[in-house]
Amino acid sequence: MFNTVRGMRDLLPIEAEKMRYIEQVSRELSKLYGYDEIITPVLESYDLLAAKTSEEIRERMYTFKDLGDRKVAMRPEFTASIARLISTKMRNEPKPMRFFSVGSLYRYDEPQYGRYREFWQSNYELFGSDRPEADAEILMLTNNLLERLELKNYLFKIGHTGILRGVLNQEGLDDEKQNSLRQLLDKKSWEEALEFALDTGVSQQCLGVLKSLLETKGEDVFNVLEGVKETVTKYEEAVCAVDNLWKIIELIKESGEKIELTVEAGFARGLEYYTGMIFEAYIPGLDIALGGGGRYDRLIEIFGGEPIPAVGVAQGIDRIALALTKQKVSTKLPKKKSIVVISVKEATMAKALELSSLLRKSGLLVEVAVMGRSISKALADANRRKIAYAVIIGPKELEQEKVVLREMKNSTQRTVLISKLTKEILKD
Repeated sequence: MFNTVRGMRDLLPIEAEKMRYIEQVSRELSKLYGYDEIITPVLESYDLLAAKTSEEIRERMYTFKDLGDRKVAMRPEFTASIARLISTKMRNEPKPMRFFSVGSLYRYDEPQYGRYREFWQSNYELFGSDRPEADAEILMLTNNLLERLELKNYLFKIGHTGILRGVLNQEGLDDEKQNSLRQLLDKKSWEEALEFALDTGVSQQCLGVLKSLLETKGEDVFNVLEGVKETVTKYEEAVCAVDNLWKIIELIKESGEKIELTVEAGFARGLEYYTGMIFEAYIPGLDIALGGGGRYDRLIEIFGGEPIPAVGVAQGIDRIALALTKQKVSTKLPKKKSIVVISVKEATMAKALELSSLLRKSGLLVEVAVMGRSISKALADANRRKIAYAVIIGPKELEQEKVVLREMKNSTQRTVLISKLTKEILKD
């Protein structure tokens, strides 16, 4: 007997419906914001996917050599694939470009609550604008999605990679050391991060600034940012990053959008390509991010394209599903009336198939009883599965071009003309 591969899951009907519900809401929102859907391959060149992701993700990618001896990998996230697309087939498209994508991703993580080796995300990316209103749009879109899903008590933590980068650039740290430090911060290994910084030879002034940044966070966002600006006042690039974050948050506040924001000056995300604002949405107590993203202005040129600024967000569909379950939020897709067509005799089965096809053309959800059960057992099964109507086809009724229509909820039935069957069901 075979089981699923460790870290992979079978999604049974209730779970699958919940996932598809989140996907549907995500797709509807993408249309409202003007994001066009694109579909990219699950399998990509390893070099593409490894180019600017974190060392941790590089180590956890599913990789292998194909029959052509090419090293390939299963995508661990969407952005690298979309950046490849932008730098090749869409490099001459007018800006801005807004794209939506949804699908499965793969990482060899240790399976645990909210973390799987195959997982699902919806992804929104805006290319071509380096202005703060583009960042604000991504934050508002993320907030709107969680609102539409009727999640409660979620919060956003927000930061800016330029704050830390500005300090470390002025201290002379190269990208490799900066990325290593950010990885430690992303894992919340604060002491280890400070020790690493000390080992790289940063100044005592820098060490003091880093300690202060790690301790600086709060919901009074503008007061927090004033404090951060004072902390990094001797690092010009970092000051500019604070000003940029201030403008993004100011736009959101002035727009009237209700987003619960906490500024975290020492906040870091695992992917190396972020260059500006970064954020995560989460529910306190759930201990997993529902989604996150930020700005990445240099990613396209890494893949040979012209420099194109970009900002985006990835939403964890699996994790949102867990949150919806925990908060007992209904995720049932709106359903049309469901019907089972039951043939009394084998001789009337062809008519049952014909009628089922006719009803489906009117948008009704129809299945045919195919187990050869007695009428009573077929009706009991329909009742158990909460099917709304049973259409019973018998030889006598069929001679008069009629069938029996049974309402399962109240166990009442009537004989109706086949020509009026669809109308009878739709009017109820």
